[in-house]
Amino acid sequence: MADDTFSFDILTPERRFFSGQIQALTFTADDGEWTILKNHAPMIVVLRPGVVKIKQNNQWREAVNSEGYMEVAPHGTVLFAQTCEWPEDIDPKRAERSKREAEEALRQSHSQAEFRSNQIMLARAMARLRNTHNKRFNLD
Repeated sequence: MADDTFSFDILTPERRFFSGQIQALTFTADDGEWTILKNHAPMIVVLRPGVVKIKQNNQWREAVNSEGYMEVAPHGTVLFAQTCEWPEDIDPKRAERSKREAEEALRQSHSQAEFRSNQIMLARAMARLRNTHNKRFNLD
């Protein structure tokens, strides 16, 4: 069987969240959901807050990501995000509180920039809430 893996890293300002050889990854960008496989065309893409799904050793795992961007290059793929966390590490009560705070901040936005920033904060909170439990899924 041919090697169908490629190098993938997730970097946040605090740490290297993930590093390894993977078979595929799926994520959400401004223009929809994307899947990357080995030998994908080089690109740089903006990430929306949501979930990145990683296929490694024929098993899918997901992590909740904040806004960021990803570079797909011949030497490997790197996802840069402000935050990234495994669903089992998310505190549901804290995530619900963050959602309420983000909704209130959105209602009280005074400028376009503030509104956009609060939209991102709310999207991240919603993604965290949707993924507080490690769901089983099969993308094959």
